Amino acid sequence: MQGKEVVDNITMKRALTRITYEIIERNRGVQDIVLIGIKTRGIYIAQRIAERLKQLEQIEVPVGELDITLYRDDQKEAAQLEPELHSSDIPFSLEGKEVVLVDDVLFTGRTIRAAMDAIMDFGRPTKISLAVLVDRGHRELPIRADYVGKNVPTSMTEEIIVEMEELDGQDRILITKGKE
Repeated sequence: MQGKEVVDNITMKRALTRITYEIIERNRGVQDIVLIGIKTRGIYIAQRIAERLKQLEQIEVPVGELDITLYRDDQKEAAQLEPELHSSDIPFSLEGKEVVLVDDVLFTGRTIRAAMDAIMDFGRPTKISLAVLVDRGHRELPIRADYVGKNVPTSMTEEIIVEMEELDGQDRILITKGKE
């Protein structure tokens, strides 16, 4: 992938560690926390945060996987396209839990809105907060992240590419010239 590297693997690891500590501090522990990663990269980020929470707090925090394909508002415009469906996997109750929704990049906020709609179909958590690896700005909805790994201001023509070891063989974040 071509582009300018704005975050390397060491900086990414530090950002995830910082998010983990902030989750512990703001929630005074992790007893009622569950992590739900938005497919695809949000799942790997959530799993890494859960691993770090286990190291620091000696508590295994449940991790779920959320597919928002059917909840996206841009799918109505593209009704002629068959959306690629993945399955959500949330094998625990959300009732009385504090959900930390995890994604790689926060842009317009539409993905997060769709994710919140999807979560409500699984139950009613006490609270939903948002952790993102990158916040690139340009919100279209009044949504903000509670935990941010890195703020990367972008133009509307630029694109943020998150590469993760599990999928791409390396950890890094790139900024590229998008489509004009």
